[in-house]
Amino acid sequence: MPIDAAKAVAAEPRTGEIAWNSKDVQLYHLGIGAGIPATDPDELRYTLESRLHVLPSFATVAGSGSPGVISGLSMPGIEVDLAKVLHGGQSLTIHRPLPAEGTATATGRIAAVYDKGKAAVLVMRTEVADAEGPLWTNDAQIFVRGEGGWGGDRGPSGRLDPPSGEPDRVVERRLREDQALLYRLSGDWNPLHADPEFAKVAGFERPILHGLCTYGITLKAVVDTLLGGDVTRVRSYDTRFAGVVYPGETLRIRMWSGADSVRVAVSAVERGDAPVLADTVVQHT
Repeated sequence: MPIDAAKAVAAEPRTGEIAWNSKDVQLYHLGIGAGIPATDPDELRYTLESRLHVLPSFATVAGSGSPGVISGLSMPGIEVDLAKVLHGGQSLTIHRPLPAEGTATATGRIAAVYDKGKAAVLVMRTEVADAEGPLWTNDAQIFVRGEGGWGGDRGPSGRLDPPSGEPDRVVERRLREDQALLYRLSGDWNPLHADPEFAKVAGFERPILHGLCTYGITLKAVVDTLLGGDVTRVRSYDTRFAGVVYPGETLRIRMWSGADSVRVAVSAVERGDAPVLADTVVQHT
């Protein structure tokens, strides 16, 4: 079997130095749709270096994501076909506000391997710290189709009860046709998001948008709509990727506001409100 769960979890963590600057932050923000309208003061805080605020989801690409999901797929005990890989979910915990420029140490490991029957789920954990201490912790849940069924632990379901009542806010975000091509410049070079032939081999009619791009677009909508544009209020951000998004589509983002958290559901408008992000929670101050 291409995945040896025990060997993967027991493997030594991979540690690497990462660095980023304000240009990387600006490029990421543009990749998730910031800068429209270009002269809007609320958008300039994402695009102008003299007043730059860092959206916490930048942590998923800082230093080009090193050690990163793709490198994690070559950890001991894991040998998989990239065409069978899908990003199933993402959890991000922010320990301190992200600086616009920095260097840090990223330590990546396989925290768990779950057997979902028709698929295996790898939990790839990346912990990042600089000279002042921990900055963030990322958990990426990666589905590998066709690699389950060995009788292992199924793991937690992660499903939440649906939010009650009507959402407090609903916003829509139209995606660019080249959204995936722009976003991938921040470091996720999986050809699934750019190469039509590769996308067909993977079972899609055309290249799909990165799940983490939708993830960033959604967090920006929550921060701008319910958190007064204050990126430092975000403490954690969890989601399950419930469906694909195609560049050029429109995202409908529904938000239910609580005392210290926001529940979110995201769907694709043009495909009958097909679910895109589910079980999504932003914890905040």
